[in-house]
Amino acid sequence: MNLTVTSIAESSTKQLIKLNCLLSNFIHSHQFLNALHLFYQIHSSHHLQPDHYTLSTTLTACANIVHTGFGNQLHAFAIKSGLKEYPHVSNSLLSFYAKSKDLGSVKRVFKEIETPDVYSWTTLLSACSKLGDIDYACQVFDEMPQRNLAVWNAMITGCAESGCHWIALNLFQRMHFLGVGCDYYAFASVLSLCNMELLDFGKQVHSMVVKTGFLARASVINALVTMYFNCKNDFDAFRVFEEAGDEVPDPVTYNAMIAGLVSMERVDEVLIMFKDMQKFSLRPTELTFLSIMSSCSCIRIASQLHAQVARIGLENYTSITNATITMYTRCGDLNAAFLVFERLKVKDSVSWNVMITSYAQNCLDREAISTYMQMQKEGLKPDEFTIGSILASSESLVVVEIILGVVLKNALILKTEVSNALLSACCKHGEMKQAYQVFHDMFPRNMISWNTLISGCHLNGLPMGCLQLFSEIVSEDLMPNPFTLSIILSVCASISALQQGKEIHSYILKSGLISEVSLGNALITLYAKCGLLHWSIKVFQTMKQKDIVSWNSIITAYAQHGKGKAAVHCFQMMQELNGVKPDNATFNAVLSACSHSGLIDKGIDVFTSMVHTYSNEPTADHFSCIVDLLGRAGYLDEAEKLVKDRHVYVDSNVWWTLFSSCAAYGNVRLGRIAAGFLLETEKNNPTVYVLLSNIYASAENWEDSANVRKLMNKCGVLKQPGRSWIGS
Repeated sequence: MNLTVTSIAESSTKQLIKLNCLLSNFIHSHQFLNALHLFYQIHSSHHLQPDHYTLSTTLTACANIVHTGFGNQLHAFAIKSGLKEYPHVSNSLLSFYAKSKDLGSVKRVFKEIETPDVYSWTTLLSACSKLGDIDYACQVFDEMPQRNLAVWNAMITGCAESGCHWIALNLFQRMHFLGVGCDYYAFASVLSLCNMELLDFGKQVHSMVVKTGFLARASVINALVTMYFNCKNDFDAFRVFEEAGDEVPDPVTYNAMIAGLVSMERVDEVLIMFKDMQKFSLRPTELTFLSIMSSCSCIRIASQLHAQVARIGLENYTSITNATITMYTRCGDLNAAFLVFERLKVKDSVSWNVMITSYAQNCLDREAISTYMQMQKEGLKPDEFTIGSILASSESLVVVEIILGVVLKNALILKTEVSNALLSACCKHGEMKQAYQVFHDMFPRNMISWNTLISGCHLNGLPMGCLQLFSEIVSEDLMPNPFTLSIILSVCASISALQQGKEIHSYILKSGLISEVSLGNALITLYAKCGLLHWSIKVFQTMKQKDIVSWNSIITAYAQHGKGKAAVHCFQMMQELNGVKPDNATFNAVLSACSHSGLIDKGIDVFTSMVHTYSNEPTADHFSCIVDLLGRAGYLDEAEKLVKDRHVYVDSNVWWTLFSSCAAYGNVRLGRIAAGFLLETEKNNPTVYVLLSNIYASAENWEDSANVRKLMNKCGVLKQPGRSWIGS
């Protein structure tokens, strides 16, 4: 009998060892649910009893899938069976509660451990710092009798991940001061925190990496590359990558390089790096394609990338499919985007949102709404991104009202992003009363909310409403951002509110925002429209950085004040000093300045350089300016030839410009031609009839002048009587 019991016990022990090995294999192959199922079978068995290895391994499975219910039951079993006294069981419990973000249970389990080991301390410190209890973590850390490298790393990475970057950096410096040797883990963590402000510190850490011989570690190289790209220092990023050479052919390193180049919009080099990666027989990862696809705007390259994804077998990855849809949309091939979407077997909310956004960006209102309806049929609830995309694309107020009902039904109105989207939609459709209602019902509001309503008032011709809202922002001690201030300055410029504009200028100076280029540009426009050209010039000259809008603003300011030569000189300076390439707005401003100042030769030179030097196709505004320039100087035949010789559509603005010049110089023949074109599109505009009649009268052609007046009466066109805003 005793022999039989012994044999059964030996057999059970061997079987449990095998099952423990199987449990371990499940963990290594990420089959966590299978591991939980196997534990349940062991525990239910009559002749098997889970041991400390069984329990700790199963707790690891629970931690990885954050199965709190099963984990709590395992904790109870550990206490009941006495297995909790084993250090690796207690540590597994610590890890489980840390990954479950249950900080209270982490602290309680730790206190119950009689002799915590290094793993116990690091798990506690890491959990406390990552979950926001930094003060407690620092207190425990300072009270520790001994601190090894793992403990320091746990504190540094925990503080870094919870956003307490300065504490993490101070800990790293303290660690170095105390002579604790750093490892690749510490270096990588600290380098990931370095931004533009900390570039010098990052370079010092880089030197330490070189001296300590950790430059050969892939994680450190990746962190250095990412740091330099984050600091917009592509030269040093490439240097680190090239110095690594062939020693670390790591996909993650290439991903870091590709992501960095994408962030700097260097698309050609992104593709070169992608090809180099494949030369080393490195398999592109999900992140590789996500980065490259986010930068691709060429349909030929997009098709090749899509083919690569299919060949490698990543086509069923939902994230990559979503990126593919966005890529095809950016390339202008909505049909390809739709086909990819249709073939996707498992569509998540992001997939639907991407497709809705694709339609919205292409102003396909019906398709966006239809896709949203399909999404609902599939049982997926809309989120803030869905609502935002639909509202952005909607050209119908009815749709906005329907979406408002959906928002209220799904309690999405509580999300500030959704309320902001609704606010924007109401403003776009001119429903300012409804917009104010949405705004007043919002809680909390952010600066985007204020900016949206201010922009809406500006868009709908309510300048005083804009100024009132800005006054409320200041009175509530909120901090307006550069966008807020630029809108308000535009409002002041539109109504020539010089006093309010000066007050905003003073606020900008006090807030330390004067270095913002957009605000400098807005101030130039404000003072120019208020008649203070010298103030516009002063603002322009004090700007440390200038973009194309800055130059366009000052050139326009000169043009508005009849300073044609100064405008042309400024245009020349822009090209010589800054090397800024003029855009269509630049040429429009310079040509307008030449027109109002009678600078015919200069204007023709500018127009010629626009076409031949900069290869800019002239727009209707450019034609209008050059025709006005020639017309004002009396070169009507040349103006007529220019209009007729161009193989482009000439809109009514150009014909109006030519018509006005004909009236000024009494050119009956050309005036009749211009009037003919204008009457095709503006038959009921009394100005055409009156101006043509006056042209005939100036030439003493009284019969034709009278006939035009009769034609005007016959067509039922009435000239509005003039009014004066000046009281008697």
